Amino acid sequence: MPKVRLIAEDGSQFGVVGTDEALRKAEEANLDLVEIAPNANPPVCKIIDYGKYRYQLTKKEKENKKAQHQAKLKEVKTKPNIDEHDLETKMRRAREFLEKGNKVRVTCTFRGREMAHPEIGRRVTDRMCKELSDVSQVEAPPRMVGRSLSLVLAPIGKKK
Repeated sequence: MPKVRLIAEDGSQFGVVGTDEALRKAEEANLDLVEIAPNANPPVCKIIDYGKYRYQLTKKEKENKKAQHQAKLKEVKTKPNIDEHDLETKMRRAREFLEKGNKVRVTCTFRGREMAHPEIGRRVTDRMCKELSDVSQVEAPPRMVGRSLSLVLAPIGKKK
């Protein structure tokens, strides 16, 4: 006859008993016999309300999922001839995104003759990297893709 370690619903232990006795005790209490640790020697069973047990497990899983923060990719768009104040505003927005734990893609778009001087756009992106270096690190280096220069900044440290 197989034996199991039996635990009551209040957490007290009955000890090692036969499976038929464990089932009988669960029936007397009008509850279910649930195998908690099947790989233990002997297996551990607990007398509990299985429906309530499943409900609490799903509730706990939802709570854990809610606590996780999904890092999103936000984008800040600039132009090579951006004004000083406009650039500061863009950097402030990027800093907010990074402090919330999101990644930021900085894109500098070129139009017309601006393509003749990509170094101006690179200066703008380099300045943003330098100004935001206290809250971020460069995840993807600056790359020219078509008419835009883009790079990705990832947050460092813990989110606030």
